[in-house]
Amino acid sequence: MGFAVDKLVAAVDTKDRHDIPTPELLPLQIEAVNERLRCRVNKIKLLGKRAESIGTIQIDKLADLVPLLFEHTAYKSYPESWLTQGKWALMGRWLDSITSHPVEGINIEGVKDVDDWIERLGSRGHYVSCSSGTTGKCSILPASMVDRDFTKRSMIACFEWTTGLKPSGDYKMIGGGPLPHNTRSMDCSSAVIDAYGDGDPLRFPGEPITVGHVGAMVTLRRRVADGTARPSDIAAFEQTSAKRAKMMEEGVEITVQRVIDNRHRKLVISGMIATLHRVATEIRARGYSGEDFHPENVIQTAGGLKGATLPADYRKFILDTFNVKAEREFQFYSMQEISTALPRCSADRYHAPPWLIVLLLNDEGNNLIEPSGDTQEGRAAFFDVAVDARWGGIITGDKIHVNYGKCGCGHEGPSIASDIVRYSDLPGGDKISCSGSVDAYVRGAS
Repeated sequence: MGFAVDKLVAAVDTKDRHDIPTPELLPLQIEAVNERLRCRVNKIKLLGKRAESIGTIQIDKLADLVPLLFEHTAYKSYPESWLTQGKWALMGRWLDSITSHPVEGINIEGVKDVDDWIERLGSRGHYVSCSSGTTGKCSILPASMVDRDFTKRSMIACFEWTTGLKPSGDYKMIGGGPLPHNTRSMDCSSAVIDAYGDGDPLRFPGEPITVGHVGAMVTLRRRVADGTARPSDIAAFEQTSAKRAKMMEEGVEITVQRVIDNRHRKLVISGMIATLHRVATEIRARGYSGEDFHPENVIQTAGGLKGATLPADYRKFILDTFNVKAEREFQFYSMQEISTALPRCSADRYHAPPWLIVLLLNDEGNNLIEPSGDTQEGRAAFFDVAVDARWGGIITGDKIHVNYGKCGCGHEGPSIASDIVRYSDLPGGDKISCSGSVDAYVRGAS
């Protein structure tokens, strides 16, 4: 990979990876970016066109990297009709433009839907993860086995750094909510289960949430809202909604009983915050409280409230119900576009590891806000040195507050406050600036 890349990636196995001052780390990170650029510019077609258009062949400072970052929309830049109409050959050509591993020899005969296409890709070593947004159009992100292995290693490292617990194999793992059926989410989950679980995890019951299911549901909801849905579409929408709601209700009830039945064991309970709050509320309603649970329990969760309205003390309520000490709450910030999770510390901030460069941009996403010793606000962007199957630079849709100095918890390096919001949820929406090279490439592919 290169000396700098290798050194940064190897930090996943070190205990002091969150104790390196930014000025000390930055020269090695910039050299790693150049190693990746030299290796990827002739392999990733979209990167090659972007580099050619701006004339960049060398990164000397972080600001030089900004024009080479991919907007988060780049991974959903294919025409939606290609996906909805099953134009899998064109989807393959599009995917080939964003990956460092050529998409070749994929048998698309008889592919039924996007889930089937993803399975065909996986059979040839292209492990695609997808995330569906509110528009129904999903981001499609290729990964290699190198990416999958590193994601698992980094997830275990994050869990241990946050909780102080070494892999033990004696925890009962209980899923407190449905898990998205995509490669990265499943790898993150299985890594912790394999390292800490007793070999018999209790997953949230019901059908897996596949990309096809979510995309179809959101698209149908959009058609209902804009008046283009047929009566049969609406009937199908209502039937599917009712089925999903029933599955969630039954799943919560089953999870509540599983937690109660295993209350004397050491538990790792994972899920979204809103779902965990529901489970905790029902457990209290059945007469149980923290004193009924093992004192070494762990809560694992990611993301915010996802639009849910909860009481101000929701976090304390959840921890107290399951008898979880604050330092045993493993919460992290992450996204499909990066290989790793940013674990939350005792000061309620998310810490970036050495292989993940945090870049703060202006709201439009086209200019770097130079790092300083003060907390700064702007658009989050990252360069992930560890990513293998695609370019590691991404401009996100998140508005963050970042500090590049020492955190209140005592650790060094970039840390992000927990008050993360989506630009799409702010007045005016997400007005990310785009160079147009993505759309130009897609037009050429068709």
